[in-house]
Amino acid sequence: MRIAAGLVLALGIAAFTPAFTLAFTPAVAAPKAKSAAPPDFRRVESVLAWIDGYRQHPDPDRVPDMVKALGGLGLLRDYDQAGIYVGFTAGVIGSNSTVAERLVSRMFPLSPEDQPLVIKAIASSGLPGWKGLMATFVERMPARKVLIDKYLYGDGKTLDDIPLDEGGSYALDALWGYYFATGSQVPVRRIVSALAWAGERDDVAKLTIGAMAKWTLATNATRDLELLQILKRQEPDEVSVRRELNEVILAAETFETGKLRKDALAAIDELKAKGPESRRTFAWWGQAGQTALALGCVAASVTGASAVAVGIPCVVGGAVSSAALKYMAP
Repeated sequence: MRIAAGLVLALGIAAFTPAFTLAFTPAVAAPKAKSAAPPDFRRVESVLAWIDGYRQHPDPDRVPDMVKALGGLGLLRDYDQAGIYVGFTAGVIGSNSTVAERLVSRMFPLSPEDQPLVIKAIASSGLPGWKGLMATFVERMPARKVLIDKYLYGDGKTLDDIPLDEGGSYALDALWGYYFATGSQVPVRRIVSALAWAGERDDVAKLTIGAMAKWTLATNATRDLELLQILKRQEPDEVSVRRELNEVILAAETFETGKLRKDALAAIDELKAKGPESRRTFAWWGQAGQTALALGCVAASVTGASAVAVGIPCVVGGAVSSAALKYMAP
C-alpha cells in the first residue's frame, strides 16, 4: 500500500471520461525554420527538449533522424513508454502532408521491433489518406503485417478514438506529443476531458489519469501562453470539468501549481484508505510512474532547470519506478 501511494505521488508531481470523438485535423505547418545547429539526439533528455521546443523551430526533416536515434537508444521497444514519440511523429506527419511520404521513407531502415512507431504514427496522423500512405510501406515492414492489417482492415484504434481509460498514460503522452508537434487544440481538448476524473473517489486508475492530466495542463501552461489561451477558450459541458479547468488556469497564471500537488495527494491518501483497488492496479502504477517522469524531464529541459531544482529525477525510457518512489516519497 505504501508503494502504491508513493508511485501515485510520483505521478502527481511529475508531469501529465469517455474520450471525445474528435477527428484530428492536422495543423498547418509553420514556416520552416532551421535550427542554428543540428539537434543532439544521442541523449534522451536532448530529444525531449527538442520535441518540446519544436514549434518555435519546426524542422520536420530532422524527425526521421530522431526516430532512428530513438530506436538506437532502445526507447521504442516498450510502447507503453513511447507515447510521446508516437504522438509527436504523428503530428509532424499530419502537419506536413505534402512531404509525408518522403519523411516516412527516410525513417527506414528501421528494425522490426521499432516499426510499430511508424505504423501507429501514420494511423494517428490525421491525414485523410493515411491508409494509402501506410499501404505504401507494407513491403518494408513484412514482420509487422498483422499490426498493419489491424489498422487497415480491423479495429486498430487511432489516437483520436482510443478511450483514455484504456490508453492510460500512453494516450496522455501521445496527446501531448501531438500538441508539441502542431499546437493543435484537439489533443488539448481530450486531455481536458480527463479532468472529469480528477475528483474520482472509487477508481485508482481513473484518479491517476485525472491527476496526471491536471498537473501537466497546469505546469505546461505556466510556460506556454498559447496553451493557456487554448485552455481559456474551452467550454466543457460537465460542471466538474469546468471547475477543475478553472483551477488549472488559476494555478498556471499564478504559478501556484504546488496546490494541485497537495490536493491530489490528499485525494490519493483518501482513496488509499479504501484499499483494494490500489492492489489490483499495482502493475499499472509502475508503468505510469515511468511515463510521468519522462514528461517531467521535458519541462526541466526546456526551462533550463536541473532535475534536482524542479524536484524531478530525470530518469526516462526504462526508468525504474522504485527509484522514483525512493526519491519522491515523503
